[in-house]
This record gives sequence, structure tokens and C-alpha cells, in this order.
Amino acid sequence: MDNQNSDSARFLSTGVAGLDIILGGGLTSDRLFLIEGEPGTGKTTLALQFLHEGVQRGESVIYITLAETRVELTAVAQSHGWTMDGIHVEDIIPNESILHPDHQFTIFHPSEIEMGMTTQRILDAIERYKPSRVVLDSLSELQLLAESPLRYRRQVLALKQYLAGKGCTTLFLDDRTALSGDLQVRSVAHGVITLELINQDYGSERRRVRIVKYRGIAFRGGSHDYKIVTGGLCVYPRLIAAQSRVQASRKQLSSGIAALDTLTGGGLDEGTSTLISGPPGTGKSSLGAQYVHAATERGEKAAMFLFEEAANNLMLRSTGLGIDLHGALERKLLSIQQIDPAEMAPGEFMQAVVDAERDGARVIVIDSLNGYLKAMPDERFLATHMHELLTYLGQRGVATILVGVQAGIIGGAMSTAVDASYIADSVVMLRYFEARGKVRQAISVFKRRVGMHERTIRLFSMSSQGIKVGDVLTNFHGILTGVPTFDDEQCQVLFDDENS
Repeated sequence: MDNQNSDSARFLSTGVAGLDIILGGGLTSDRLFLIEGEPGTGKTTLALQFLHEGVQRGESVIYITLAETRVELTAVAQSHGWTMDGIHVEDIIPNESILHPDHQFTIFHPSEIEMGMTTQRILDAIERYKPSRVVLDSLSELQLLAESPLRYRRQVLALKQYLAGKGCTTLFLDDRTALSGDLQVRSVAHGVITLELINQDYGSERRRVRIVKYRGIAFRGGSHDYKIVTGGLCVYPRLIAAQSRVQASRKQLSSGIAALDTLTGGGLDEGTSTLISGPPGTGKSSLGAQYVHAATERGEKAAMFLFEEAANNLMLRSTGLGIDLHGALERKLLSIQQIDPAEMAPGEFMQAVVDAERDGARVIVIDSLNGYLKAMPDERFLATHMHELLTYLGQRGVATILVGVQAGIIGGAMSTAVDASYIADSVVMLRYFEARGKVRQAISVFKRRVGMHERTIRLFSMSSQGIKVGDVLTNFHGILTGVPTFDDEQCQVLFDDENS
């Protein structure tokens, strides 16, 4: 499929980097493309980006508008910090004179006169400016003027042949507001790009772009998230790990705590994912911060993505445990991003993680998996999205740490909102249990795909002295359920020093 897109000279950039990736390089020159979508999906913004890209390359470009006025187009451009310099605008909109009774047609139907006048003005503009990039906005007006499907199709075909003969790469915008939603132009166009607006029950709306058709090009199929921001469209291509396989060397990463490294079989392996699971307050996020701190102390870059906890709270809590993340931030070895699930699309989040890896991050923490679940518009695809992301990071030797919060504190009622244990390469479990009138914590490793690990259950504690992994709880039973029974003699050996 790669050879299919090998002739890069045939492509014109759309001005949107993510869209060019999805299209396999850009738009084939001298061809007609249909951009379709309901009002508000960003068709005009995309068209202006396409033309601005042409202006920057020294090309002649034109925006032929049948709906929006020149003033409205200028306002759109200014909202993104652009100017209309270099963009020729042909404003073909009936003026207010048609409202006067003397200008009403009585012998001919209005559409017969207006269609001929509109077509002639389009041709005159092309001859006058000789553009290499053309935008026609919008097809709904042409369809209404044509009245019959046959006349409409013939009109579009004639325009397609004429523009191709003049060496124009053309975007036809269709807002789907015409009387009939037929597929006439889809069959005629060389490529079809659909912009979708999806309203959510809560939070901001989701926008997705999909390539419906692109003749002779191996494009990236499926739906891809995008946003309209100041500066235009930002498209986040769907991550396909299989298209970017990289062989990376593997080594073990220490946590900086000898007992914890022993428990995990020598440390976390590069290119693997680890799920830290447990009830609230057991120290999952702190354990993730410890691995990040150890990485930055080795001079390696790390990144943390927080869904629930504020970055300031993480910094304060980590400092209280003797884990200094401030120094790593100042040395630019650590990046912390606060994620708002209600505002960020899943594709945007995945792109942020990929960007962190490309910036050199060797340890990435996602805190938490439950927050990621809430960021998804459809929970059924969480496992697929996460699998692609973890595979991509694993191929590049990144150690990924996922935090999974379980509902409930102790006993059999504990559950998790999503079972990601089968996706992760390793699973570290934290548990509460009661002994001698105090609530305590235990840590164990349940799974490790690469190499051996210690199968014991150890004491786990946090204090101003840092995180401590203690002795093995050999004579305790039922710790994982939070309702243990234990040998009183060993309990005395383990916990008597607290009172000394």
C-alpha cells in the first residue's frame, strides 16, 4: 500500500497536518474533492486553510461563494488570526434588488436565468485569476438552482471537466441543506471527506472526520477526532500501531526501592505496561510518582497524564512523601498534563501521549484508567483504543503505568469499572487489611508477562520518609479480600515495633 502513495509530487497539502496524514499525503492535484458536513462542522475553516496553504506557496487561489458574503468570510479568517491577503473572493450572491417587483421574472422560471448567470460568473472568475486552488461554497445553492437531479449532475460534471482542464485542485463544499440528499456529487468527485458533529449528553460536542472515498490512494480509514481551535482545524489521526512497528532494546527500570524491585522481579521492563490496581487511598498514584521520580533521577524523561487529581495536589502529596518532582519539572525532564474528560476527545488524548513519547518520555503514567473511560464517547471501544496505545508505546520501549481505581474498600464488594488486567503486561495490586486495630496496606504482583516475579504479599506503607515495601506476610490469610486471619505470633513480630 505504501507504493500506492509514492508519487508525493502529485499531492497538495490541505494546510492541516493531521488531515494530510489521514489522506496518505494530501490531495491529488488537478482533481475535484467534496467536503460534506452539516452547518457548524468547520467546512469554511478547512477551505480557508487549504487556500492559505496555497498562498504561502505562491499559488493563485480563489474562493467562490454562493452563500456567505465577503464580509462573513473575512470575519471567519480574522477569528483564526488570518488575513484574506492573496485570496481572491468571487461573491456570487443575489443582491437586494431581486426583492423589487420590477425584477421578478414572469416568462422564464427564475432558476433558468439564475443558473446560467451563476455558471457564467464562475467561468469568468476562473479565466480571470487562473487559480491552482479553487473552493466553491456551496453545492446546496447549485442543487436548488438546477432543480432536477439530471441537470444538477450534468452541471457538476461540466464544472469538474472544466476545472481539471484548467489545472485546478477544487473543493466543493456541501452543507447538506438542499431539498434532497442524493449522492450525485459523491460519485463524481475524486475524493469525499465527511465532517461530523456529535452532541454529547454532557461536555463539549465531539467532531470527527472520515474519508469516505479517495480514488487510487491508500488512505487511513475510520473516524478520526478533530477540533476547531483558533488557527483552524486540528485533526488527530486514529492511532494504528501496526503501521509503525519499531524494534527497541529492552532493559529493566528500577523504582528506587530495592524491596519493590525484588517484588517485581528486578523492576519494570521497558516496552511493557503495568496496571496498578486497588481501592482509593492505597497509594496507587504515589507508586506511579515514585517510578517517575526514579526515571528522572536517572536523567530520563517522563510524562504524567492526570484525569482526577489536580497537578498541584500531586506535587504537594509527592513532596510530603519525600518524592521531589519539582526538580524534574524545572529540568524539563517531566511533563504533567491535566486532562478534562468532558472537553478532550479520545483521539486528542492519544495524540498528546504520542507527542510525549516523541519528545523522549521513557516512562508514561496514565492516572487513572477510570478517568480515561469517562473521556470515551462509547465505552465499548475503550479496550481497543487502549490496546493500540499500549502496543504503540511498547514498540518504542516506553514503560507505561496505568492506575486503576476499584470501587469499595474491603471485602468481596470491590470491583473495577473496566477490566484492563488482560491488556496490561504486569499487574500490581494494593489492598487494605486490618491488623491489631489499624488499617494497613499490602502489595503484591499478580501478573508479569516478561520474566519471573515474587509471588509473596508484602507490607506497604507511606510516610514522610517515603514509600516502604516491608516484610512478607507469610502467616496471613485473606489479605486480598481485606478480611484477613493471621497468626498472632507473627503479627506481634511485625507490628510491635510501632509501639516501641
